[in-house]
Amino acid sequence: MPIFSNDGQGIRQLIELGFAFLLSAAIGLEREVRHKSAGLRTYTIVGTSAALFLLVSKYGFSDVLASGRVVLDPSRVAAQIVTGIGFIGAGIIFVRGDAVRGLTTAATIWLVTGVGMACGAGLPILAAAVTLAYFVVALIFPMFLRLLPERVGGEEHPDDAEHE
Repeated sequence: MPIFSNDGQGIRQLIELGFAFLLSAAIGLEREVRHKSAGLRTYTIVGTSAALFLLVSKYGFSDVLASGRVVLDPSRVAAQIVTGIGFIGAGIIFVRGDAVRGLTTAATIWLVTGVGMACGAGLPILAAAVTLAYFVVALIFPMFLRLLPERVGGEEHPDDAEHE
């Protein structure tokens, strides 16, 4: 099996899928440990699927592309991933009175989709950087939020009260 396969089924693409799997699972594990509504399995499936969709977009239409001109725009598949994941995210968000629940989970599912897409597009450094940034937001930002004064009326900060 060649590393650079013209049909998109080489070792390189398997590594890209594997990287999406590992990064998505790392984010999902953090969410699982914090007992959020979507965890290890959901994030791993979403991120790996996004990578697969993008690989299909990159390589799956080569037989219908004419040399030297575009007859079909395979990048449209990537755009549809973003739209589709929006429906999943919308289903996770719940509003009860003044309380919004699930917003961070929905945003994180959107992020893990981007991580998977970056891996599928052959951009593992960007995927790793965004995964690292996620862990800064998830693990370090809450420490800073606790240092901020309480909101008017003694309300907690949304990240402290969030029970996704």
